[in-house]
Amino acid sequence: MTRTTNARLAGFTFLFYIAVGLTSMALANRWMSAEGTATKLARMAEHAADVRATVVLAVLAGLSALVLAVTLHALTRDEDADLAMLALTCRVGEGVLCFSGIPETLELLRLATSSATPGALDSGAVGAVNVLGGFLLGAGGFGPLPTSILFAVGSTLFCYLFLRARTIPTALAWLGVIASVLLVVALPAQLAGVLKGPLTTYVWMPGLLFEVAFALWLMVKGFAARAAR
Repeated sequence: MTRTTNARLAGFTFLFYIAVGLTSMALANRWMSAEGTATKLARMAEHAADVRATVVLAVLAGLSALVLAVTLHALTRDEDADLAMLALTCRVGEGVLCFSGIPETLELLRLATSSATPGALDSGAVGAVNVLGGFLLGAGGFGPLPTSILFAVGSTLFCYLFLRARTIPTALAWLGVIASVLLVVALPAQLAGVLKGPLTTYVWMPGLLFEVAFALWLMVKGFAARAAR
C-alpha cells in the first residue's frame, strides 16, 4: 500500500478502535459494576446478548490493533527500522491480548446462564459455580492493564518517530509523546496500586484527544514526506 493509503487506513482505524472500546466498556459496565460474584453472574445472565456483543467487539478491537501496528509501522520504518519494529511488536501484543479474554468471557456466560436457570443446580453446585465464576472474573489479574501498557509503550515509540521525522505537525506529535509517556508512567503505578480512583480514567484523556485529532489529520491530509535533515 502507498503511504497515503496507510495513513488514511490508520486514521479510520483509530476512530473505529475508539468507538469499539467505548461501546465495549459501556456494555461490560452493566454487569461488572455489580458487587459480588453471584450478582455479577446474575447480571450477565440478564444481559447475555450484551455479553456476546462484547465478545464480537473484542475481536474487532484485536483486529484494529493489528491494523494499526502494520500501518503505523509502514509510516515510521524509514525513520528508524528497529524502533518501528519494537513499536509494531507492542501493538501486535496488544491485539493478541484483546483476543485472550474471549474464552473466559464465554465460559462466564455459560456459568451465568446455567446458574440462572431455575432448578438447574442444587445449592452445592451453585456454590461451586460462584467459586469458579470468581476465579474466572479474576483470571485476568489486573484486567486490561497489561494490554494497555503494551498500547502505551507502542504509542510512545510511534509518536517519538513521528516527532523525529517531522511528518506530522510538531504540536500534534508532542501531544502524542506526552500523552503516551503519561500512560507509560501511570499504568504501572495503577498496577502497583499507587494510582487509584478517578485519576485512572483522567490519565487517558490526553491520549484520547491526541488519537482523535491525529486520526482526523491522517484522513484529511494523508501523510507528509519525511523532512530533510
